[in-house]
Amino acid sequence: MMKMRIRICCLAMLCLLPLAGGAQKVGQSKREWRAATPDELAAVLPARAPVEKERIETEMRTATGVIDGRGKVVAAVVLITAGYAANGKYSHYFLVQSPIKIGDVLLPPGNYAIGWTRSPDGLLVHIYEAETGVERGTVVAHALVQPLPIVSVKIWAPSEHSIIQIGRFALPYAMQE
Repeated sequence: MMKMRIRICCLAMLCLLPLAGGAQKVGQSKREWRAATPDELAAVLPARAPVEKERIETEMRTATGVIDGRGKVVAAVVLITAGYAANGKYSHYFLVQSPIKIGDVLLPPGNYAIGWTRSPDGLLVHIYEAETGVERGTVVAHALVQPLPIVSVKIWAPSEHSIIQIGRFALPYAMQE
């Protein structure tokens, strides 16, 4: 009788073991990043982005971003800058809800404006605080080595490429904790 109870207890533990592993995976999945859906992006990106003293219209069909299991988003969208003082200085609005490091530039949560100029090495990407226009840093985006579809802007999930793609150029990034 005692052996039977021990066998039943062991069998019960073996049956519950996969559930314990599943609970760990749920905790881990909160740290995983995936591509954000259009509805998730529309909920966090503004139709008119506050950039310095302007409220610049965004091109929502270009919206891109990633989201983690906690609902934190890192997203970008093209700014329609024709006729604004920002024309030529800014091209994209960048929303950061979780710290991110782009190249050597560490960005805490906040709103940023990104602009770029051509350089012999690729694109010289300037990152500014959206509200103040203060430059946070400059990073060089290099031409993509592997062929990817050319897009105006795309933030690839870390599990896929860990790059922010502007046209045919890429900026490496890493999510920070």
